Amino acid sequence: MPGFRLPYSNRLKGVQAVKKNLETLYELQEIDLKLDGIAGARNSLLTEIDALDQKVAEAHQEMLAKDEVLAALEADKVQLEATLAAEAENITRSEARLKEIKTQKEYLAVSKEITAARKMRTELEEQLLQKITQSDELKVAIAESRSKLEALEKNIGAQKSEVQQKVDELESSIAADQSAREEKINVLPQSVVKRYGRLREMRRGLAVVEARDGSCLGCNINLPPQLYNTLFRGDELITCPHCQRMVVFRQQPQVNNK
Repeated sequence: MPGFRLPYSNRLKGVQAVKKNLETLYELQEIDLKLDGIAGARNSLLTEIDALDQKVAEAHQEMLAKDEVLAALEADKVQLEATLAAEAENITRSEARLKEIKTQKEYLAVSKEITAARKMRTELEEQLLQKITQSDELKVAIAESRSKLEALEKNIGAQKSEVQQKVDELESSIAADQSAREEKINVLPQSVVKRYGRLREMRRGLAVVEARDGSCLGCNINLPPQLYNTLFRGDELITCPHCQRMVVFRQQPQVNNK
């Protein structure tokens, strides 16, 4: 059955009520489509804010990584300095022992130890110099990164403020449209509202469509002539037999061809 007749006791009042309901349904659909668009724009802006926050978070993470590398370099420096001091002390002790050695064999053994210790000290000094150079270079890089991070935070803070203002405006608009939506829903029969809601879920948000030139604009398929005539009268709530959407007929404004 293509449509159903809403029960009204008085036929004239019934026709007027149906027409009013059909117009209200169409207006409700327009409000919901607007709300869908606003919600999409709002979600897009919130995603933009998340992306800005992520950009700052990544910059902070890079700073933390550099700080960790610097801390490791500083720890290596401390360890090398301690090892270097220990080697210097060993060399000093070994050199002092040379003065007390009586045999050639022992003298050669201690001399060999001193030579190896001095070589080790040279290697340690080179390693320490490398660590100092790396540490100094990294400190400069960190200072530059911190300056850039501060500028980034300031810039992104301004961007977020601007985007958040747009979000607030959209949310205000949503609140106003939600109020208008509730007014429309309150004057419609609950059975129609429930059906409308189900169709919205099933048909990607589009439950009410126009009929024009004999076709349903929801699926672009021609409506049966008898059904289209009933739709033209506007005294029944008609459903498209193809896409199941509620179909309304709206008079198109006359074009003045002067």
